[in-house]
Amino acid sequence: MTVLHVFDMDGTLLAGSTANLELARHLGTLPQLQDLEARFAAGHIDTRAFSAAIHRLWHDLTPDAVATAYTAATWLTGIPEVCADIRARGEHSAVITMSPDFFAHHLLDLGFDHVLASRFPPLPFTAPLDPAGILTPDDKIRLTEELRTAYGLTRHQCVAYGDSMSDAPLFRHLTHTVAVNADHHLTGIAALEYTGDDLTHAYHLARTLLTPATADAQPST
Repeated sequence: MTVLHVFDMDGTLLAGSTANLELARHLGTLPQLQDLEARFAAGHIDTRAFSAAIHRLWHDLTPDAVATAYTAATWLTGIPEVCADIRARGEHSAVITMSPDFFAHHLLDLGFDHVLASRFPPLPFTAPLDPAGILTPDDKIRLTEELRTAYGLTRHQCVAYGDSMSDAPLFRHLTHTVAVNADHHLTGIAALEYTGDDLTHAYHLARTLLTPATADAQPST
């Protein structure tokens, strides 16, 4: 069997929170971050404007501060075990998130094969932010397709795990999808749903979507 498992981070692996919220709590900038999130939710700014704002807000952010916020965050249990099982089966795992790469890349230590996130300059920020490096929900499809093609897989050999509006485009693109502690944006478009704090349970649900016939299918042209 060869399968690509694609995980969202915020609200999916990171339980009930986001990378930016965890950083804001640690840095004492929660009110400013909540104001940005309200403007984003209202459609007043997009992901690139949001990222430019946190680039300015956290101009003196250090790797140590990021590591502390990452470690203090509440993650689903079972993440290393899921990554290990995927690898043991000869399958592949990826995290695709619109959150900053300087936070998300810590997930590589848990065993994910790929972590794809919005690109920021090295910390602390002395270089400008390149808007082209900031991901959007549609980029989740693009990046999944790039990985799928590189591994020679069909869409039926891909599974997506997500929780919210930013995952909806990918959930509509793929057949095998698992909503994890999801909101109403994934209602009716996820193949399966999981509510809880253990990723191994969501992963076991995902495996029920896979059969040898689909996992070993030849890539479509």
